[in-house]
Amino acid sequence: MNATSLSFSPAANVFSNTLSLEAVRQRAPAVFAPSPHECTSSKYTFIPTERVLSGLMEAGFAPVEARQTRARRASPMHARHIVRLRRRFETVQLKDSVPEVVFLNSHDGTSAYQLRLGIFRVVCTNGLIVSRGAFPGIHVPHRGNVVEEVIAGALQIAARFEGLALQVERMEHRLLRLDEQVAFASRALALRFPDAAESGMQPSQLLGIRRTGDAGEDLWSTLNKVQENLIRGGLTRRTATGRLARTRGITAIRRDVELNSRLWDLAADVLAA
Repeated sequence: MNATSLSFSPAANVFSNTLSLEAVRQRAPAVFAPSPHECTSSKYTFIPTERVLSGLMEAGFAPVEARQTRARRASPMHARHIVRLRRRFETVQLKDSVPEVVFLNSHDGTSAYQLRLGIFRVVCTNGLIVSRGAFPGIHVPHRGNVVEEVIAGALQIAARFEGLALQVERMEHRLLRLDEQVAFASRALALRFPDAAESGMQPSQLLGIRRTGDAGEDLWSTLNKVQENLIRGGLTRRTATGRLARTRGITAIRRDVELNSRLWDLAADVLAA
């Protein structure tokens, strides 16, 4: 793992039908923006995400999830958006997961086209994002032959699926003692709440099991439990005033991607130790 949350809804599992362009439009209308934001410069080459997405679909990728940032002041048609795609014919097999290409963009001049390596875990319907340190992402600026460059980038990302599968397998075989699990959760909690007093909760809360399929003492299970609890929220915490409250889910795309990436780096550090 290196807005709206990148975690999947329960309906968006591996057995779901892929999304049509109309379904993508309903979830992320910014994909179909007819023009760039007025603040962009004359050097900005506007190519709607829809055209790029259509090219990816023709190249064998299928969209399975699409979301965008809830823009309070900015135009929703130019908001940051994210589309997750899978190869129509996947050859890389994982025990409980599916590798994905994560495609991000906006039309307000704040973001290039970005392609990241992602992974979807069926048992908990989590959509993870792999860190750029482990598997570098690809950025395509808004100029030149964008469609072809993005398709080439997606194929490069997909070529890394086997390497991702090997890393996941290593995590599945790396068993953690309870104290190691708590230490991992403590470092993860500090990513969201750098001030421990501000968190108002114990790291062990991030190890809570939401379903039987999450049980496990290996690194892969621990990473997924911590990621879901940290990003989806819903955990009890005590505020600075002593009031009991629940943690909120992460809704900003930029923050969600950042937390996912850094969580993956924590797991990679455990493997390297």
